[in-house]
Amino acid sequence: MSISTTKLSSKGQVIIPKPLRTAHHWETGQELIVVDLGDAVLLKPKSAFDKTDIADVASCLKYEGKAKSIDDMSDAIKQGIKDRY
Repeated sequence: MSISTTKLSSKGQVIIPKPLRTAHHWETGQELIVVDLGDAVLLKPKSAFDKTDIADVASCLKYEGKAKSIDDMSDAIKQGIKDRY
């Protein structure tokens, strides 16, 4: 565990010391989630996407009709590549 000190600016900004930013791979513009723990504050990197599970994703893939075979899907992918390039 690393301990550093920093100051709160008049605008409510806090500078995270460079060794911590480097250790956590936080670059300029990194969004952080701020969690109030009562007597402390936790900063966590915000992921690019909200966490989902397969039920969340699969539910938006509604398809009605005859199931496609692996060969059908491979042919469609090949055709898509030909059309694009």
